[in-house]
Amino acid sequence: MKSIQIRLGSIPEVVALSQAIPEFKDPHTAEVYEERISSVPHLILVAEIEGEPAGFKVGYERDRIFYSWMGAVLPAYRRLGIAQKLANQQEKWAKSQAYTTIRCKTRNHHKGMFIFALKNGFDVIEVQVKDSIGENRILLQKTIV
Repeated sequence: MKSIQIRLGSIPEVVALSQAIPEFKDPHTAEVYEERISSVPHLILVAEIEGEPAGFKVGYERDRIFYSWMGAVLPAYRRLGIAQKLANQQEKWAKSQAYTTIRCKTRNHHKGMFIFALKNGFDVIEVQVKDSIGENRILLQKTIV
């Protein structure tokens, strides 16, 4: 089994990784990341396998809640436990920063992300209805203590 390393990452790294994620139709630019996270506490994690970037997770503070905003694993590296390791590290960091709640949002058509969140103890707290059912936003929350 290949060794998965989780480390702090950078905006250019996650932008490059995002562009290789087929589910992301219009990935965010570096400017969007800067706008979202530069003025608030935030965490950028990158997962590597044998020195190669394989996935990422980005979150930031919103109203004293840690918002797990963006994350993905490259298709070639899926089903190896990378997303779980990234989520575990993000939660550990959030706890160390005294956050008691993590939120995330996904779209209805991202079934894998929705199931992953439910399996990791998140609860649905809101559904934002859009014109297309697949585009409905599902807001999830988990208490961490």
